[in-house]
Amino acid sequence: MIERVKNSPFWYTVFLIFSGFPVIIAINQVFRLRLFGVTMLDNSYLYCLLGFYLSLIFLVAPLNRSAPRDRVPWYDAVLFLCTAGVSFYFMLHGLDIVRYGWEYVAPAAPTAFSVVMWILTIEAVRRASDLVMMLFCLVFSLYPLFASILPGILQGQSFDFLTTARLHAMSMSSILGIPLFTVCTLLLGFMIFGVVLQATGGGTFFFNLAQALMGQARGGAAKIGVLGSCFFGMLSGSTVSNVLTIGSMTIPAMKRTGFAPHYAAAIESCASAGGPIMPPVMGAAAFVMASFLNMPYGQICLAALVPALLYFFGLFVQIDGYAVKTGLKGIPRSELPSFWGTLKEGWFYLVVIFILCYFLLTLKIESWAPFYASGALLVLAMLNKKTRLTWAGFLEMIVSTGLVIIKLLAILAAAGLIVGGLSVTGVALSFSRELVSLVGNNTLLILIFGALTSFVLGLGMTTTACYIFLAIIMCPALIAMGIDPVGAHLFVLYWGALSEITPPVALCVAAAAGIARADFLQSGWTAMRLGAVKYIVPFFFAYSPALLMRGPWLEVLAHIVFAFAGVFILSSALEGYLVGIGRLDSRIIRLVFFIGGLLLAFPDLLLTIAGFGIIAGGAAAAYLLRLREKRYDLGL
Repeated sequence: MIERVKNSPFWYTVFLIFSGFPVIIAINQVFRLRLFGVTMLDNSYLYCLLGFYLSLIFLVAPLNRSAPRDRVPWYDAVLFLCTAGVSFYFMLHGLDIVRYGWEYVAPAAPTAFSVVMWILTIEAVRRASDLVMMLFCLVFSLYPLFASILPGILQGQSFDFLTTARLHAMSMSSILGIPLFTVCTLLLGFMIFGVVLQATGGGTFFFNLAQALMGQARGGAAKIGVLGSCFFGMLSGSTVSNVLTIGSMTIPAMKRTGFAPHYAAAIESCASAGGPIMPPVMGAAAFVMASFLNMPYGQICLAALVPALLYFFGLFVQIDGYAVKTGLKGIPRSELPSFWGTLKEGWFYLVVIFILCYFLLTLKIESWAPFYASGALLVLAMLNKKTRLTWAGFLEMIVSTGLVIIKLLAILAAAGLIVGGLSVTGVALSFSRELVSLVGNNTLLILIFGALTSFVLGLGMTTTACYIFLAIIMCPALIAMGIDPVGAHLFVLYWGALSEITPPVALCVAAAAGIARADFLQSGWTAMRLGAVKYIVPFFFAYSPALLMRGPWLEVLAHIVFAFAGVFILSSALEGYLVGIGRLDSRIIRLVFFIGGLLLAFPDLLLTIAGFGIIAGGAAAAYLLRLREKRYDLGL
């Protein structure tokens, strides 16, 4: 993307300024520093960042496939200027918008600029994402025009075209709604932290640390991939970029030590796809979730911890079983970095994680945490020659910051159009109410409906945009059925994110299969099996918030222990190897263990007891079958 501006000193300078200066503005706003005596109103601040970042999408993302890739054409320069101009106009009139209620009645100029802002936002998301996402945002942004003529639960209040445009551009419930507000006040700092972490060599450190910890274990190359991707992903919240960064090192190592190409691709896909669900940073959706639920982000992290650990635990169990079945060994000690040597060179990364967690979980100042962590990381990195940033490296870091932010900001600004279209018409509340009425009191039915809806929408939308849509129309229905609010929001987040490892989309699998030179579909089906816990665990915590560490501690502890035991059994059944029993060659016995593990992990006492019984029966059957095979081999 950046090649279009790098070939022109003028546009490259513009990109640097428009990427770096808003960081200063954000720091001034978050810490209330009043630099130059200025602290903006919330809407002016959001318009300001739109002017800087949304405009950049037209410089780096081409109009279509035939558009120039080596320069910025005149029409994209015009769109860049229009986006910046309209945004800065609204920024300067932020007080007038609030004081005079311009979202309903406004002079001709801001009304015309509202239409322009609406169109530019739709075009920006097309370039940042794809045509499907653009059409989805466009349809729901037009919804207020015809809501009153639709039947049943789709019916709502309608508005004329100009009022709709003003509501989208100037109200705090559409483009400037919760998604964009969260990006500009909370998530922006964490995106900067992710860039600083990468620029100072954090990815290499965590990969080396994973090598030192897991390299010698059986199937060590795969376990390095999981641990390395978990370390890096939990701080960057990335998925595909995680595959490309860590996978480029781990996938060749897995293949070299005996893993089949499709299996190596599947492992890295699942490991990287765990980034958005693993605290402390998780992904953009988790920050939006904290805003929707109006609770500290630290509470979201705490609730998400056990389900994420269950996911990675299930992945480890299957990798270990595969390694035993195929006789794979670890990587020789001579080829691995020293644990203490790695810590000596990169100890400050762990210090920075402590700082981040201290601000998030102890002080509960989420907006400050990434800026303090980034500042500390930049200072501490200067102490080591290998991680010290040069002037060229610093400029590259600024460019990377812009590239990371503009895509997400364009997507979430457009996702705000969905929120606005559904909220101003009143359809969101009526849809949830009618859905609850439709399913009666059947919690399982509404969870299945929610899972399927989340998954289907996740195929055509980004995880964050999918979550935002479902948080409006689906989560109220789940909560009305008695499901814990955090559990309801995490449920749709998990199922919306499954498209990352589920064909036909499976972006993580596509990236990993490309590196591994493996068949995409074969890698995708394997990734679905390895990531099976991600499909199952959301149903567990939807039924019992104890897995989200919400409830009496004795109940929480019991549910967590049974959940890990159940995941161990069902993951072993999926892979066909169970510690203490050995290979599970019989599909019937594997099915018995899978069902037993499922029931054991389910947060219900009677089902847990039933799970114990089924597992005991399966173990007895496996033992008798193994004894019979031995007697047959001996000719008895």
